[in-house]
Amino acid sequence: MLTHSVEQGPPLNSHVPRYAALHGNATAVLEGWTPTGAAAGAARDRTLELLAAGPVALAREHRAGHVTASALVLDPTGGRVLLCLHGKFRKWVQLGGHCEPADRTLAGAALREAGEESGIAGLVVDPVPIDVDVHEVACQGGSLHYDVRFAVFAPAGATERVSDESEALGWFPPDRLPEPLAGGTAQLVAPALAALRRRTGPPGPPG
Repeated sequence: MLTHSVEQGPPLNSHVPRYAALHGNATAVLEGWTPTGAAAGAARDRTLELLAAGPVALAREHRAGHVTASALVLDPTGGRVLLCLHGKFRKWVQLGGHCEPADRTLAGAALREAGEESGIAGLVVDPVPIDVDVHEVACQGGSLHYDVRFAVFAPAGATERVSDESEALGWFPPDRLPEPLAGGTAQLVAPALAALRRRTGPPGPPG
């Protein structure tokens, strides 16, 4: 999930070797990314400034802020998006959360989180981000999430399973999202649908 309680972990220096590959990927992906809007571009620039601190910027113990990954899950047609009702702040939000030392790419981190939180097998992630957002969270008594968002596609007939971090999961039409909705979630719909169209191509002529 995107918000967590305060957690105690190993010293920050211990995370540097384990996050090195992910740090390299995150830096390369964001440097080569064309932002989907002005706000996303500003957040991308702030995230690259954070990454200048080195691999420690991926560790949740980094009090100044840390990079996270989230995913807007779509069904194969783009007619529904999957959101979760967060168990702590009681709003509907896309799936996602902290990066782990075993993650090698940001897209992979988003895919892992989506699979863990939805229980859906066979998810596929588009490796190009659809948004970047910086927001305050309660980690370490107060920190920032530099959240890189991706579109993730569910297979036909997918059945979701609620995780212990969610009150509920639900599929919603992209133009009728539920309330209360977390800030920044609605802005993911248009770029996620664009990513789906790039993946599947334009619809064919009527039969």
